Amino acid sequence: MCGICGEWRFDGPARDVALEAMLPTLAQRGPDDEGRWLHEGVALGHRRLSIIDLSERSHQPMVDGELALVFNGAIYNYRELRRELQARGHRFVSEGDTEVILKAYREWGEDCPQHLHGMFAFAIHDGARNRLFCARDRFGIKPFYYAQGDSWWRFASNTRALLAAGGVDTALDPAALHFQYSLHGVVPAPYTLLRGIRKLEPAHVLIVEADGSTRLRRYWDLDVRRSDTDLARSEDEWVELIHDRLVSAVRRRNEVADVPVGVLLSGGLDSSLLVALLDEIGIEGFHTFSVGFEDQPEEKGSEFEYSDQVVARFRPIHHRFLVPNDEVLKRLPEAVDVMAEPMFGQDAVAFYLLSEQVSQHIKVVQSGQGADEVFGGYFWYPRMAAEHGGSRLDRFRKHYFDRDHDDEMLHMLGARWHTRDVAGEYIARRLDDPLTDDFMDAVFKLDVTTLIVDDPVKRVDNMTMAWGLEARVPFLDHELVEVAARTTTGLKLRDGGKYLLKRIARGCVPDAVIDRPKGYFPMPALKYVRGEFLDFMRDILDSQACRQRGLFRRNYVDRLLDAPEMHHTRIMGSKLWHLALLEFWLQRYGI
Repeated sequence: MCGICGEWRFDGPARDVALEAMLPTLAQRGPDDEGRWLHEGVALGHRRLSIIDLSERSHQPMVDGELALVFNGAIYNYRELRRELQARGHRFVSEGDTEVILKAYREWGEDCPQHLHGMFAFAIHDGARNRLFCARDRFGIKPFYYAQGDSWWRFASNTRALLAAGGVDTALDPAALHFQYSLHGVVPAPYTLLRGIRKLEPAHVLIVEADGSTRLRRYWDLDVRRSDTDLARSEDEWVELIHDRLVSAVRRRNEVADVPVGVLLSGGLDSSLLVALLDEIGIEGFHTFSVGFEDQPEEKGSEFEYSDQVVARFRPIHHRFLVPNDEVLKRLPEAVDVMAEPMFGQDAVAFYLLSEQVSQHIKVVQSGQGADEVFGGYFWYPRMAAEHGGSRLDRFRKHYFDRDHDDEMLHMLGARWHTRDVAGEYIARRLDDPLTDDFMDAVFKLDVTTLIVDDPVKRVDNMTMAWGLEARVPFLDHELVEVAARTTTGLKLRDGGKYLLKRIARGCVPDAVIDRPKGYFPMPALKYVRGEFLDFMRDILDSQACRQRGLFRRNYVDRLLDAPEMHHTRIMGSKLWHLALLEFWLQRYGI
């Protein structure tokens, strides 16, 4: 896990100026080492978090003849690939996964990402072909942003690095704004909020040629169509198959590291099951971490009553943190500063503060992100499944969109930011997916391959990497997802959702954790806005910068400020927080 950046200049030799600007913004992602490589028009930079092969032999940028690589992530099948590549005649000088990517590219060329099992974003300069080969993992767990000028093309692990290098068009993209406020902060690739910065789509490779032209290609897609074998499987057979895949995913993410691996234990089913599976495969003495916040009248601020039961059963080395509200508000600007893009999820600051504590003990944790999307855990899924009238978009929008285009979006944004219903058009296209059998299959696929990327997955990456902490997400193991996606909607949604995970957990995870109502990482002060949090948001939205920007219509802002607890989205996000967060992010980034 690291931070990567680079520049290709089309007007002459490579310069160190861009790397000098970008690398400091990536230092938190990789506090252990820094590396640079310049050749002809190409400059590559790397900040290292040492997890696999801690020696200098895995220093980056890694150069192998005419190939030079910078890589962020972890390849969980690198040992198997190494043996296969050695049998094909390749020789290795390191013990890590970085060199395996280089040899895989040498062996399989553009098809090399298909052989990689893990999370990754990387760029390889191929001197023989005079091109840059870039790739991002199947679920976008690792970020890859890029920008292009008249005489250069740059990439980086975060937007701040690209902004620091200069020359980026920072005008807001109206289409991205529409996504941002329709899909609670999700702006799907290749868009970002800024016109001059784009991001590589998950499961894609991007080839940049010496003249600045680019070519994009998908290397993987999730096929949800059920075979005759799938249709013939019994419930017990599905449980056994998914259990086997999940054990393999957890084992790989624990074993593929030369440092200890812990678990972020929220008190929910997903992270509790990870603890149980680590115990099942015989791992002892691993660390677990829980965080809680102050209660609000409407919602508890911690899940300690559940996580404590898991700790009592499995006896890990447990760490529990309670964060008061005044600490949340004081540290909120720091959390916003490490957001590569504005994030509406109320738990971003929670992950930021938890990661700070965790990083003082270990470098790698497993986390439960993805389980709800893969196994049907959110409350809006049954509501969508019960809808039978209207188009697929209508059925989805009714239970998911934060704001409808005509009824609210056009009344919230200033006229210069108006656009067509781009979010609706995009979702309609994605729900009409030929690799799915029905509407709910398309919903689950959309969520796990796209919406999750720019909501919980990006949030966890940004907040953990801000403290040099690597988060691994076994529920997004692609071999597990490929199997789980072919289970029926009925199996996913039975018993309140995540039925198959509950079957696997029963008998090992405490029943109280399995049978509890679905919980969310609690941060109630950013959902039920009052007191000093309301004052904070009012100051942002009443600021001169906000008023001069003219992004939001004042009558809409005033309506939210007058009754903030009365204005929530369909999935219970604070609409006032949405406005304040975006404006605060723009101000913190100097835009």
